[in-house]
Amino acid sequence: MVALGVLLHAIGGFAAGSFYIPFKKVRNWAWESYWLVGGVFSWIVAPWVAVLLTSPRIVDAFRAAPPVSLFWCYFFGVLWGVGGLTFGLSMRYLGMSLGYALALGSCAVFGTVIPPAFEGRFGELLGSTSGLVTLAGVLVCLLGVGLCGAAGMRKEKEQSDEQKKQAIGEFNFFKGLWVALFAGVMSACMAFGLAAGKPLAAAAVAHGTPDLFQHFPVLVVVLAGGFTTNCLWCIVLNLRNRSGRDYLDARGASLAANYVFSALAGVTWYFQFFFYSMGTTKMGQYDFSSWTIHMAFIIAFSNLWGLFFREWKGSRSRTRGLVVAGLVVLLASTVVVGIGNWLATRAG
Repeated sequence: MVALGVLLHAIGGFAAGSFYIPFKKVRNWAWESYWLVGGVFSWIVAPWVAVLLTSPRIVDAFRAAPPVSLFWCYFFGVLWGVGGLTFGLSMRYLGMSLGYALALGSCAVFGTVIPPAFEGRFGELLGSTSGLVTLAGVLVCLLGVGLCGAAGMRKEKEQSDEQKKQAIGEFNFFKGLWVALFAGVMSACMAFGLAAGKPLAAAAVAHGTPDLFQHFPVLVVVLAGGFTTNCLWCIVLNLRNRSGRDYLDARGASLAANYVFSALAGVTWYFQFFFYSMGTTKMGQYDFSSWTIHMAFIIAFSNLWGLFFREWKGSRSRTRGLVVAGLVVLLASTVVVGIGNWLATRAG
């Protein structure tokens, strides 16, 4: 059961670690334009398609859910949207490897530790072998993030300005660092939103939604909050930068291709939570640890893509070895967290 959960998290992590690649094919559009188009598909279209296919009585489920639960889902979604917005900026300044590592590392810690602390379960974790092993997995994840971050700092010193610009057009380590850390903290609100939506998930199950898909209705509400934040900010940027014409004109590039690649990026992004939400149902009583596993897989796959796209070209072999070591440690953290969940299942 736990092994299936980890596998689903791995698939979701691959989707999240890969979603930004189609954006690289968008031509002559401002960042805010393709980010908003992708967001329509990732935060509105794909979640509703998924929930309509898996929840036959979704309207009844929403009516049965406590209004306060729906409010907190949406509220945390709005806050998470701020993190998602700045996360996109971290990709601009740091690239896929370092941007994912720093942003999602902080996101992993906050999103994993705070929910059980808020629910008053943290003492339970410290008082059991399974809980201690799970928390050890979080610490191992932090170690992996630290190694990736250290590799990024070495890369900053070793690459020439020309090499940085070739790999990442707007590379700026220190600006990207602060943006990534802020994005990570705010992105952890997704975990809070999913936790707040448990009554809605229970209502969905009571109205015919299979257990495996119970979190899909919750995602609809949380992602609607995220869309609100991102949509407003992108429109502000469209007005400020006079980039609103992008939606009707690609200025020599294919307008249809820009829409297709932006939509592909958006749907691929949604698949991370499509599989994450299913994986959470298989993680036992320590389902909060799903966040650590999810983040670790995202960081691992994004760094592999970063290596593939030669973002580390010009850095020394020792630096590239450091980022590989970070990936190995991150993958090890998912194993440790999985063992902790397995022990909790055995104890129960």
